[in-house]
Amino acid sequence: MSEQMIVLEDCGKYACITLNRADRRNALNRVAQLEFQSVLRQCVGRFPSVLLTGAGPAFCVGTDPEEGRDAGAHDPEFSRQGQSWIETLDMIRKHPAVFIAAVNGEALGDGVSLINVCDLAIAAEDAGIGLPEITSARYPALAGPTTQLRILRKHASWMILTGKRIDGRMAARWGLVNMAVPGSRLMDEARAVAENIAKFNPVTIDWTKKAIDDIPAHVSDWTAALEYGRVITAVVQNQIGKDKVMPGKF
Repeated sequence: MSEQMIVLEDCGKYACITLNRADRRNALNRVAQLEFQSVLRQCVGRFPSVLLTGAGPAFCVGTDPEEGRDAGAHDPEFSRQGQSWIETLDMIRKHPAVFIAAVNGEALGDGVSLINVCDLAIAAEDAGIGLPEITSARYPALAGPTTQLRILRKHASWMILTGKRIDGRMAARWGLVNMAVPGSRLMDEARAVAENIAKFNPVTIDWTKKAIDDIPAHVSDWTAALEYGRVITAVVQNQIGKDKVMPGKF
């Protein structure tokens, strides 16, 4: 039996998904993408929070270079792999669980798009994060847009136009990740965040994620944004029952 390329660990209150192609620096080919999507479906309704990390010294270096080598824009296999990446990213973004990227090491190209699509991210301080596509005369088709939507233009431009890597500390300063910690503490910190979020009501988590995405994307007027927040709260209370909604402490 071949080794699993994507490993799902049931941690009780939360799950941990590990990209398990350490020999390929966790590059994901189309087969790995399909396995990843299957694991994502298994997590729906089971876990309110999910950790995503990589096996070995790398987080994810994006597309498998062996599969993509010499593939042109009209190559059917190349096109299918690109589509599978989009499907995977969309599944994470729309997933009812909170996804926390634990960036344990090198994250390049489409691997950065995995960081961007997660709700939260913690990086090892020395993790190398970069968009090297310009060095091979390409625009980062997925990681470019997701990075531009996540951080300031000047910061995104630096990553896209220079092809240089930044470390976890710089990624935290630029807002690409929430925080950077020593590599020895990474999983402890990430697991603590996952455990904390797992305490909350899963319906509330799902609708809160929708609000976090929808308000900046579709609502620019303050009054409309406040009304949207009120509607979301009403929907959550209706679905889980007002008797189960505890008043917040401020």
